[in-house]
Amino acid sequence: MAQKIIDMRSRPSFLHDFYGATPGTNEFEVVKWLNRRVGAKDEMHFTKSGDVKAFVKEVEAAGISSAVVVGRDTPGIKHSNDDIKKLVSASKTLVGIGSVDPHASGVKAATDEIERAVKTLGLKGINIEPGFCNPAVAADDAQLYPVYEACQALGVPVCIMSGPTTPRFELTDPAPVGRVARAFPQLKIVCYHGFYPYVNQMVGIAFRYDNVFVVADMYIFMPGGGLYVEAANGFMQDQLLFGSSYPFRPMAQSVEDYQKLGFTDAVIDKVMGGNAARVLGL
Repeated sequence: MAQKIIDMRSRPSFLHDFYGATPGTNEFEVVKWLNRRVGAKDEMHFTKSGDVKAFVKEVEAAGISSAVVVGRDTPGIKHSNDDIKKLVSASKTLVGIGSVDPHASGVKAATDEIERAVKTLGLKGINIEPGFCNPAVAADDAQLYPVYEACQALGVPVCIMSGPTTPRFELTDPAPVGRVARAFPQLKIVCYHGFYPYVNQMVGIAFRYDNVFVVADMYIFMPGGGLYVEAANGFMQDQLLFGSSYPFRPMAQSVEDYQKLGFTDAVIDKVMGGNAARVLGL
């Protein structure tokens, strides 16, 4: 067992119907379906986190030191940064990541909100989801550059989510992330879902830019996911971070399964917690 475990991607089911808050809905069935697709042994596990107390209990039972609750700001799913702050304030084991959508709010409002989320609310980073915007864009869209500038200036990571559930699949290609990394060399860029299935490309971007960090989360268990492990056992040992992607995969099972993937003894503690602690400044 790794000494310290930080789960870089977690959301309690009660946070939104998208996470399975309401039995009998289409969203509830989709959460079950996705759990089956990524190898969950118990497709109903997420129903345990019906309130924040139960969520924290599950985090602690999994041996996780800190669970990072990631906010979202998309046309379909929006959590206010105040809501994320309120949620993570319930326990010292929870860490908050805020979110903005400059396409919806405008650039000035988004950058003002980033400063408020970090300086006033104490959130540890900012999540954006370019492929889920309206219109959907790539990570190097010009309207996102002020977000990167703000995060770089504040010294907090920007988290970019893209994977096989992105509405426009071509936007999962991580090449634009490389262009952002080149333009903002001091910005810590966290790539959620590992931009799967573009694993080779994601590994290549991380090789070229050491300010790019990869959270392959549940997709590390998918075909081709072993390349993330191979890379982490070499040059990428300081750039791969553990994430369960709860509620779409069980926390405790993911912790156990990650430690069976073949990470070397010299790397496992970095992947499971050390790298995340450094990126988030914990």
